[in-house]
Amino acid sequence: MRKVYLYAPPKGGLLFSFLLLVCCFMGTLQAQNAVTISGKVSDARTGEELIGATISIQGTSIGAVTDLDGRYALSTTLGQESFTLVVRAIGYSSQNQVVTLGNQSAFTFDFELTTDVMNLDEVIITGASAATSRRQLGNAVSTVSSRDLAETGGIAVDQALQGKIAGALVQQNSGDPAGGISVRLRGTSTITGSSDPLYIIDGVLVNNNSNELVDIGGAAQNRLVDINPADIERIEVLKGAAAAAIYGSRASNGVVQIYTKRGKVGKPRFSFSTAVRVNELRKQIPFNEVPFDWVNPGDRNNLETFPVERFNLQDEIFRRAGGTENNLSVSGGSDKTTYFASVSYLNNGGIVKNTNFERIGARLNVDQTVSDWLKFSFGLNYTRSESQDMPNGGINAVDGAITGFLFSNNRVNPRPNASGVFPVTSLLVPRTNPAEAVARFDYGQRTNRVITNFTLNANPSEKWNITYILGLDYYNQSAFGFIPVGNTSSNALGWATRGDANVTQFNNDLNISYETMLTPAIRSTTIAGGTWQQDNFERIGITSDRLAPTVRTAVGGTIISAIDVRSDVSYYGAFVQQTFGIKEKLFVTGALRYDGASVFGPEEKIQSYGKGSVSYNLSEENFFKETFGSRISNFKLRASYGQAGNLTAIGAFDRFLNYNPLAIGGLSAVVPSTLLGNDALAPEIMNEFEYGIDASFFGDRLGFEFTVFNQQITDLLLQREVATSTGFATRFENVGKMENRGIELLVRANVMRNRDFNWDVTTTFTTNRNEVTQVVGDRIILPGSFGTSAVIEGQPIGVFFQGFYDRDDAGNIRLDANGLPRRGVNPDGTNVRVIGDPNPDWFGSVINDFSYKNFTFRVQFDAVWGFDVFNWNRRLLDNAIFGGGENAGRELLGEIPKGTGGVQAGIFEEFVEDGSFVKLRELAIGYNYRPKSGAIQNVRFNLVGRNLISFDSYSGWDPEVNTPGQSNGVRGFDFGAVPIPRTIQLGVNLSF
Repeated sequence: MRKVYLYAPPKGGLLFSFLLLVCCFMGTLQAQNAVTISGKVSDARTGEELIGATISIQGTSIGAVTDLDGRYALSTTLGQESFTLVVRAIGYSSQNQVVTLGNQSAFTFDFELTTDVMNLDEVIITGASAATSRRQLGNAVSTVSSRDLAETGGIAVDQALQGKIAGALVQQNSGDPAGGISVRLRGTSTITGSSDPLYIIDGVLVNNNSNELVDIGGAAQNRLVDINPADIERIEVLKGAAAAAIYGSRASNGVVQIYTKRGKVGKPRFSFSTAVRVNELRKQIPFNEVPFDWVNPGDRNNLETFPVERFNLQDEIFRRAGGTENNLSVSGGSDKTTYFASVSYLNNGGIVKNTNFERIGARLNVDQTVSDWLKFSFGLNYTRSESQDMPNGGINAVDGAITGFLFSNNRVNPRPNASGVFPVTSLLVPRTNPAEAVARFDYGQRTNRVITNFTLNANPSEKWNITYILGLDYYNQSAFGFIPVGNTSSNALGWATRGDANVTQFNNDLNISYETMLTPAIRSTTIAGGTWQQDNFERIGITSDRLAPTVRTAVGGTIISAIDVRSDVSYYGAFVQQTFGIKEKLFVTGALRYDGASVFGPEEKIQSYGKGSVSYNLSEENFFKETFGSRISNFKLRASYGQAGNLTAIGAFDRFLNYNPLAIGGLSAVVPSTLLGNDALAPEIMNEFEYGIDASFFGDRLGFEFTVFNQQITDLLLQREVATSTGFATRFENVGKMENRGIELLVRANVMRNRDFNWDVTTTFTTNRNEVTQVVGDRIILPGSFGTSAVIEGQPIGVFFQGFYDRDDAGNIRLDANGLPRRGVNPDGTNVRVIGDPNPDWFGSVINDFSYKNFTFRVQFDAVWGFDVFNWNRRLLDNAIFGGGENAGRELLGEIPKGTGGVQAGIFEEFVEDGSFVKLRELAIGYNYRPKSGAIQNVRFNLVGRNLISFDSYSGWDPEVNTPGQSNGVRGFDFGAVPIPRTIQLGVNLSF
C-alpha cells in the first residue's frame, strides 16, 4: 500500500537554488503528530478498483493517489477538529467525506464512485503548480484519457486525437507512414507564423516542428510521431487565450499538455501488447481506359487516332503494406519510490511501394518521496526512428512517383525492358516514370531524440506548494536522397542530397502557490511563477547533380546548393495568478504575465498579457437544488477574457539587417539581404472572449458543454514593400488583423447502464468563421500553391483566387465557336476572383461506446463539412497532352470537344471541388478474458479499423489532404500527396 503525505500534480519551476532555500526555511512549519486515513476506491457499477483516483483534504495540498489495487493511504498533521475528504477520478462524479478527529488517529473510508459524463469534478492542472477541479474554471479545457487513445489505429499522439476534442480540427496532411498532422484549435491565428499549439510533455516544452530537410513533396513529418501513445496517461487541451495566458508568447494557438504514465505502489505489474496491421489504398482514381490515342494531341483540329494498350499506373505505385507494433511496460514501487518503465517497437509500412516508418522507444519515470513534505520525479524518454521515403512531387519536388503518374501517358508500359531500362512515360514534360521512382530512388531519414525532465515538488506546509521543473528536448534529424545515374527524371545524370539538423529546447520553470481560507466562505489561491527557456537550431545541407557512376553521396557530384543555418533564441517571463472561491460556488480568477525574448528589439523587450475569468456553479444554490435538483445535477455558467502572444512569425534575426555569404571566383564575399531589418518587431497579439455553459442532467448521465468564442488577432507580421531608395525590397511589420468567431458543443450521454451492459455516446460540433480584416495591399498570394491561395481583406485566410468560367445569367458556362468553355472577365477587366474556400463551415464527430460483459465495441464517425479542395491532380490528368485521366478518355470518345482539358487547365474554377466528408474514422471490437488463476491477470483481444469508409463526392483519392503540409494559409490543396490509407489492425494485450 502506498503512503503519500503530500500530493499535487507536478508543473512549472525556475531557480533551483532559490527553491532549496525556500524549502529549508518552510520545512520548519511541519508538525509532528499525524492522523492516518486509508481505504479503497472502486466503480459503483462494476465493483472494479479505480487506479489513479485522487483523495485530497479540501482546502489543502495534502492528498494521495490510489494504487494498482485501488487502495490509498494519507497522513495529515492539520491542527483542526474536522476536515473534508474529496475523492475524484477521471470520468466519475466526486464524493466528499467529513472526518471528525476526536481521539482517533486512524480512519478507514471506502468509496464507490458513479460515472460523470461531463467530468465536472475532474482535476485539471492548466500549467500551474496548484491543481483545480473543472468546475472552478472559467474557460473550456478538454481532456483525453489513455483509454480514448488506445485502439485507435493511429501511430501518433495527434493522430489519435482526431474527433475527440470540440474546437480542435485535427487533419492528416498525407498518407505517408509517418505523415504530418495539422492541429488547429479554434482556427488559424497567423499568416506567416505557425498555428500549431504549444506542446508540453510532463512539464517539458517539446518541439513539434516539421523540418523537411530533403524535399519529398511538402508533407514533412511532425516530431510528435516520436512519442509513443501507449505511454500516455492523459492529455489536457487548453484552447482559449484565457486558459493559455500564463504561457505567454508561445501560447496564442492553445496548449496541449501530455502526461505520461507513472508508477503506483505495489508489486511489479507488467503489460505487453502486440498488434499486426494492414494499410491499403481506400480507392483508385478512374483513369483513361480508351484503347486508342491521338496522333497529335496538341492539334484540336486533327482527330486522327491510333490503337494503344492502356496501363493502370496506380498499380505500379501503391501496394497493400503490413506493419507491427509491440509495447512492454512494468510499473510498481514502494511507499517511497514508484516507477514506470516501457520499451516499444513500431513498424508501419507505407501504401507507396518502398516506403516505411520504424520507431524504437524506451521510457523511464521515477517518483521519489524524500520526506513528508518533499519529493522529486525524473523522466527519460529515448526514441530512434527511421523512415524510408519516396518523393511524390507536390510543391517543389518534380521527380516524384505520384508526380510521374500525373504527367504520364498511360499508353506507355512503365515496366523495364529485358535490360532493366525503364521507358520514358511522360512524353511532353520531363517527369519520372513512376515505376522507376519506386524501384530505384532511395530517400530516407532517421532521428535520435531524448526528452528528459527533473521535477522537485515541495509542500512545506498545508498551504504552500512549490514546484521546480528542469526540462530538455533534444533531437538529431538526418535525411538523404539519391537518384541514380541514367534515369527518366529531369536529373538523368544523377542527383544526391544530404541534410542534418540538431534541435535543442531547454526549459527551466519555478511555480509557487499559496492557498488559504480568508474567511469560512472565501478561499484564496495565489500562484506565482517564472521561466527561462532556450531554443537552439542548427542545420546543414548539400545537394549535387552529375554524379559519377556508382556514387551515391552528395560530395561525389557537382555541388549545386549548400546550406548552413544556426540560431539561438531565449525566452524569459514571470506571471502571477489570483483565484477567489466563494462558498465553493463562485470562482473569480485574474492573471498577469510578463514575457521577453531575444527576437524582440529594445523597444519591445518586455510584453505583458492578462486574463480574467469567472465560474458560477448555479446548481450549488439552494433554490436551484430545490427547484431543479432532481433533474439537473450540475449547471455552471462561465466567462473569460484572455490575451496571448505569438512570436513564431519572428525569425531569430528578422530584426537585424542581414548579409548573405557569397563565393565569387573562389573568394568569399557577403551581399546585403533584400529584407530590411526592423527593431520594433513585436509578437502577434490575440485577444479572446469566451462564454459558456456546462451542465449535466439525470444523475450525471446526460451533459453538455457549450462555448462561444471570439478571437481578435492584431499585429500580424507581414512583409511590406519599402521605397527602392532604401536599397531594400521589403521588411516585416506588425500590420495585419484577423478574427475567428465560432461555437463549440460537446454532448455526452450514458444511454444505458446496468451490471452487464453500458452504452455511452459522445458528440462534438464546432463552427468557426475566419476573416482577414486588415492586410497589406489588395491581396497576398501565398507560396506553395502555384499562385492559387491568397490572403484577401474581408475573406477567410487561404481562399482560392484564380480564373473562373464565363457564365450567363442562369449560371450556365458560355462556350466559344468550337464548343470549348470560355474564361470569365470581371467588370473591371481583370480575370481572377475568389473561386473557393478551404475553411470548413463546421466539423464534428459522433462516438458510440458499448460494453457487454467482457465485450467492447467502439465506433467513431468524423465529419468536416462545407470546404473546398483544389484538385491540381485532376488539372493534369484531364489534359489530353498527358492523357492519363478519365476525362482525357472522354475527349477521345467524342463526349466532349478535343482540347477541353487544355482550355480548362487555365480556368482554375473547374478544379475546385466540394471536399465535405463523413468518415468512419475508428471501429474497434474488443474482448477481455480474466483467467481464474495463474500469473496472467487479463488478456484483451482487439480488432481495430481506421479510415475504413469515406462518404464524399470528391473525385480524387481523399478530400482530407494538404500537399503543403503545415502551411497556415494554403489548405485543401491536392497535388501529388499520398492518400490516407485504410488501416486494419489485430492485437492482443496481456496484463500480469
